[in-house]
Amino acid sequence: MPLFMDVHEKVEGLTADAVAGAHRRDLEVQKAHGVRYLRYWFDENSGKVFCLVEAPDADAAHAVHREAHGLVADSITEVQEGA
Repeated sequence: MPLFMDVHEKVEGLTADAVAGAHRRDLEVQKAHGVRYLRYWFDENSGKVFCLVEAPDADAAHAVHREAHGLVADSITEVQEGA
């Protein structure tokens, strides 16, 4: 299945707890879209969040965020894992 990295450029009021909660909600709805969110990274100071996801396409990954919490990514890029 394709692998995507999504980027949220500026999440206002970003905290570790808020990101963890949003990720939990992603996990709750991902199956309905054939998606599997794998990992996330964030920087509280800049409000930036990165999510790594297996999905049939970028639209499916976007749909999970939209349904789970409404914090849709600013960009979603198909990536390949390196060694």
